[in-house]
Amino acid sequence: MDTFKKLKQFFWPYKKYLMLSLFFLFFVTVITVVYPIILQQTIDNVVLADQYELIPYISGAFLLLMIFKGFATFYHQYLGDLFGIIAVYKLRDALYDKLQRLSFKYYDNAKTGDIMSRLTADVEGFRFFLSFGFSELLRIILLIGISLGVMFYFSVPLALVTMAAMPFLGIVVYQFDKRVHPAFRKIRKSFGKLNTRVQENISGMNTVKSLSREDFEIGRFSVSNDDYRQNYLKTSFIWSKYFPLMEFIGNFCAVALLAFGGYLVINGNLSIGELVAFFSLVWYIMGPLMNLGFVVNQFSQAKASAERLLEILEAKEDIEESETAIDQPIKGHVTFNNVTLTYSENDDSALKDISFDAPPGKVVGLIGSTGSGKTSITQLITRFYEPEKGEVLVDGRAVSDYRIKTLRQAIGFVLQEPFLFSTTIRENIAYGNPNVSEEQIIDAAMRAQAHDFIMKMPNGYETMLGERGMGLSGGQKQRIAIARAICINPSILVLDDATSAVDMETEFKIQKALKEVMKGRTSFIIAHRISSLKHADEIIVLEDGEVVERGTHDFLLQNQGAYQRIYEIQYQDREEIMNRQHA
Repeated sequence: MDTFKKLKQFFWPYKKYLMLSLFFLFFVTVITVVYPIILQQTIDNVVLADQYELIPYISGAFLLLMIFKGFATFYHQYLGDLFGIIAVYKLRDALYDKLQRLSFKYYDNAKTGDIMSRLTADVEGFRFFLSFGFSELLRIILLIGISLGVMFYFSVPLALVTMAAMPFLGIVVYQFDKRVHPAFRKIRKSFGKLNTRVQENISGMNTVKSLSREDFEIGRFSVSNDDYRQNYLKTSFIWSKYFPLMEFIGNFCAVALLAFGGYLVINGNLSIGELVAFFSLVWYIMGPLMNLGFVVNQFSQAKASAERLLEILEAKEDIEESETAIDQPIKGHVTFNNVTLTYSENDDSALKDISFDAPPGKVVGLIGSTGSGKTSITQLITRFYEPEKGEVLVDGRAVSDYRIKTLRQAIGFVLQEPFLFSTTIRENIAYGNPNVSEEQIIDAAMRAQAHDFIMKMPNGYETMLGERGMGLSGGQKQRIAIARAICINPSILVLDDATSAVDMETEFKIQKALKEVMKGRTSFIIAHRISSLKHADEIIVLEDGEVVERGTHDFLLQNQGAYQRIYEIQYQDREEIMNRQHA
């Protein structure tokens, strides 16, 4: 039960609903056990005693009991469901909150489909046990306990014969639980992998179709689907193996009851009505005991689900906010002092001993091959990761001294592959600053060279976008992302290949607008095109996580180093065209 104790905070505050549900369950169970007693009284005191005038009274009492049981059953089930629904509502909120606070390091290894599976199927599996499992377990205990009490009242020897089968049934149930829990754990894992496969396929459908890999994807899905099928079949085999055995023990007990009970009736030690009531009561014991296997099955599923949910709730938060974190305006002075960053223990360092100073208003260009560490620098400024060595300062303070929200709200990010939400263009632009005015939204769009194409769309700024901005070109997405960053009015602006998906003419217009936007702001421009950053105050050239050159565009061209080689590669074709035109 340790797994459930760890999740106690989510369901125990609402125990009043569970207790009330169990209160009504008690009455439901007692009334259920009264049925065989009424049957015994009807046979012995009415049929065999020829007192048929008692039938209307017995029928009336029976009808009242059924009405009362109906009301009690309603409140028992409703309050039980209420308990489970409210508990998982809080649990789901906590899981989502945790996912928002986990660092990039967690998502580097997490699978979207698996996370979705945990927040849906696993949460629902846990809810079902809260709503049904606890009360069903108590119902079994109550039904067995009360039934045994009535049986001992009727006949001690016959009750002892009935109880003789219980240890064997208990052993079977224990063995069933021992084998079914690991089986359900595998089912949950394979279901998560299946979800991941579907999610990745749908997200990458353009790539799949453009490369004609539909058959390959069908094959991959089939493998994951078959793994899920095999795990379910193994669980079904366990279920099919143990439940007939439980039923055999129950039936054997019923045969023994009829044989010995018949003997007692013949010898006058038991009435016919008591034997009939006994036979009903024995199934009130054997049925719940066999149903205990079903409860164990639900418990195993809920435990497997709870373990997967705890993996999220107990995941380490690599980026933590200190209790003394400050909340003050940020001017944007960024300093790196001998910073080294390693993403994981077995990897090479992404950044090695990086140092630079970027006062407010300075534009820093970052250039280098893929994997050279350009993006890693900007991710340290926002505390997406923590440096292994050295320190990152903003306005002379370590970034860890600031409240995370304060720090990140002061930084405007435009990524190479911007993410747009399935909502209106207006809401996408205003996403980082919900209080921005209509005039500011339009101004930001105009600066980002997005206003014209937005106005050509069916509903202008109210146009609904598809998933991940479906329906827009790569360049249009980037321009909306730039407008979103402008609306934040950040102290620090990060442009991570922000104009890579636009044509040269549009890039020129955006760069012109961004020069106005970058005034007074510390700006970092990550680019592969030299044309995007040659106006920077300082250009840092990176290779394998190290600074190999730094300086202005003109200085680096004269330095005859890595920057000049990049320049020659990018401008060689242009110079050849110009030479041909002159020739």
